[in-house]
Amino acid sequence: MYEKTTRAIKVVVKPIYLEDQSSPADNHYVWAYHVRIENGGAETVQLRRRHWQITDALGRVQEVRGAGVVGEQPVLRPGEAFEYTSGTPLATPSGIMVGSYEMETHDGAVFEVAIPAFSLDSPHQQVQIN
Repeated sequence: MYEKTTRAIKVVVKPIYLEDQSSPADNHYVWAYHVRIENGGAETVQLRRRHWQITDALGRVQEVRGAGVVGEQPVLRPGEAFEYTSGTPLATPSGIMVGSYEMETHDGAVFEVAIPAFSLDSPHQQVQIN
């Protein structure tokens, strides 16, 4: 698992390779990632937007931006958490994801919460020893 805290908002990510949805012979590899967002702060926040940067093993980058996550813009009061699972396909057997959430406080202040960089690894990648 990967985790990072920004302004008392902790983001924990667990990537999972989906063998049953992947087809290595067709250069199609699929991962799910489970995210838990915990509000350890003293103020209520709402997740407004997401930004992902997904890089495959060949260095190709895909940017994903949009409102909320999985169709929701959750409100997190102090001590509350929100969890969701999403996924991403790649054309290579490994990659990396990193991103951020745009949060808004009840008084309209906006700030970015970092999502930790996490590795997308499959059993089909070649291991290189340096």
